[in-house]
Amino acid sequence: MPLTKKLFCVDDLNVQTYNCETDLAENVAEIARNYLQEVLQKKGHAAVLLATGNSQIKFLDALIALGGIDWSQVTCFHLDEYLGVSADHPASFRHYLRERFHKRVNLKKFHYIEGDALEPLLECDRYSKLLQAQPIDLCCLGVGENGHIAFNDPSVANFQDPYSVKLVRLDQANHQQQVKQGHFPSLEAVPKYAFTVTIPMICSAQKILCLAPGSHKAKIVQQMLQGNISTDCPASILRQYSQATLFLDQDSTSLISR
Repeated sequence: MPLTKKLFCVDDLNVQTYNCETDLAENVAEIARNYLQEVLQKKGHAAVLLATGNSQIKFLDALIALGGIDWSQVTCFHLDEYLGVSADHPASFRHYLRERFHKRVNLKKFHYIEGDALEPLLECDRYSKLLQAQPIDLCCLGVGENGHIAFNDPSVANFQDPYSVKLVRLDQANHQQQVKQGHFPSLEAVPKYAFTVTIPMICSAQKILCLAPGSHKAKIVQQMLQGNISTDCPASILRQYSQATLFLDQDSTSLISR
C-alpha cells in the first residue's frame, strides 16, 4: 500500500494527503475496492455514482487493475452531462465513462444521463427516480477549480436543493476549466447548460471519496478547508459529512496553513 503522508480532519471531513498523484490514485482505488467488496458481501449488490475529469483517470485505471470486485452485481450512475451533447461526442461524459470504465468491466447496469434527450426536464425526472430507487453505496468525486462538485457551480449550488437532478447554466470559470483541460477547443464550443446531480443527492451516499490532486487545485482546496462552509465553494459542504474523505497530494496541499 502506498505510504500515506498525513491524516487529519477538518470538521467532520476526513483528509488524507500523499506524496504524489499516483500514490493517491492507487490508495483510493484500494479503499474503494475493499469497501465495495464489503458491500457486495453484505447485500449482494451495490450502486456507485462516478465522476469524470482528469482527477479520476489514474484512479479508475487503478481500480480496474486491482480486480477483486464482482462488477456484475454493481449498478453505476454518473454525476453530470452536458445538455445537447450526444453520447459519441468526445467531450461527453458518457463517452468518457464508456471508454475509460464501462467497456473494461462487466457491470450489471450503467444508467447514463441522456444529454441529448428531446425533453430535458423529463430526463431530470427519469434520472432522479433511478437514483432514488436504491441507496447510493459509493460516490466518487472531483473538485472543480471554482469549487464545484458535479456541475453545482457557486452560482447554482444549493445545500438544501429539493431536486435530485437539475439543469444548470455553467459559469465562466467552469467554461474556462473545460477548455484548459482540453475537453473543448474554445469557450464558444462549451455547452452553456448541463444536467447535474444535486448536492443533497451526492451527500446522501453511504461513502464519498473526493480526489483533488494537482497544483491547479491548491487555491480551491485552501478555500474548501479553511474558508467558510458556503456555496461560494460548494465542495466545502463535505466538511459536514463524516462518511466523506478528501484525498490530496503535495501539490494541492501547498497553500494549506499547518
